Formats: sequence, structure tokens, C-alpha cells
Amino acid sequence: MDWLSYEKKYLSEGKKLICGVDEAGRGSLAGSVYAAAVILPPGKVIEGVNDSKKLSPQKREKLYDEICKVSICYAVASIDAAKIDEINILKATHLAMINAVESLKEKPDFILVDGNTLPEWKYDSEAVIKGDALSHSIACASILAKVSRDRFMIDKSSLYPQYGFENHKGYGTKLHIEMIKKYGLCPLHRRTFLSKIINSGV
Repeated sequence: MDWLSYEKKYLSEGKKLICGVDEAGRGSLAGSVYAAAVILPPGKVIEGVNDSKKLSPQKREKLYDEICKVSICYAVASIDAAKIDEINILKATHLAMINAVESLKEKPDFILVDGNTLPEWKYDSEAVIKGDALSHSIACASILAKVSRDRFMIDKSSLYPQYGFENHKGYGTKLHIEMIKKYGLCPLHRRTFLSKIINSGV
């Protein structure tokens, strides 16, 4: 597989700064949704990079440092649970992506976004389904977003130790659901997500 096929396509059209964008935590029951934007030097491939979900936490941490070191620029942004409940998860995810791109020190000529929808922004861009497994730039962004979010959830686990956030990162595991039923919700929980789950008796 050519990790740079999408990047090469737009570089050949005269685009110079290609940005990859991905999110982490969209399906979680608790915590913020994160998005990362990464612009790598044209043609650069970082050995070991893959879809963040296919990598161990230790590997992601190592690659996080390497991506930050070699990238032209990168940025990470997040939207908290209260805002997710207010505007819905899709809009919150897009807002995190917009904020990440707007925080870049260099403005991209083209953006590759993981998924099937694009934020409402001024940039030339393409949504790439399963992009974190097809585009090197998106895969790098997925690692930055995942590591940043995991660090956040581990940090918050000390405030709410009863939920075990350090283990499941807020996703809907059996243990997490059991702890919610035992202790109720904390400020990190997404009420709009959990109302359906609790009411369904899962």
C-alpha cells in the first residue's frame, strides 16, 4: 500500500502543504472529543505509523514524539462534554477539527479529513473514509489525537477514581456502565449519550 497516495495526488496538483486531520473520542461516553491536525514535510513517511487503534499505547507515545519532532507544524484541540451535549457530537467533532486547523502555525493548501463528512470551513479538503488506514497524514493526526485524549482521561481519573477512566478512557465498557449505575454521572459524562443507555437497561 502507498501511504502517500492521497498526499501525492494533491502535491501533483500544485498543493504544497497537505494537512491530515482526525479525531479521537467521538464514541466515548465521557470526556472531551479531541482532534489533531498535522502537516508533514512533502514525501515524509514516519516508520511505524499506522491507524492509532492498531498500535499499543507505548508505540503511540513513541510515535507521538516523533510526529511532533518532524512535522512542519501540528495542533490539537478539544471540545468538552458539556459542549458536546449542547451542540451534538458531530458538530463538536467538526468544531474541534476547525480549532485544530486554525491553531496551525502554517496554513494548509489542502486538508485530508478522516471520515465521510467535512467541517464547514474555507479550506480545500477531502473526506476519506477509513482515512487513518489509507493516508499517512491522517494516521499521524489520529495518533496525536488519541494520545492527547488518553493523557487527558488518565489525568482526570485521579479526580474520579471510581469510574476507572485510566483503563477504558470513558468508552462504554461493561465495567464503566456498572460504575455509572453504582455512582451516577460525573461532570465528564455526556448526558445525551448516557440517557439512552441507562434507560435501555444495558
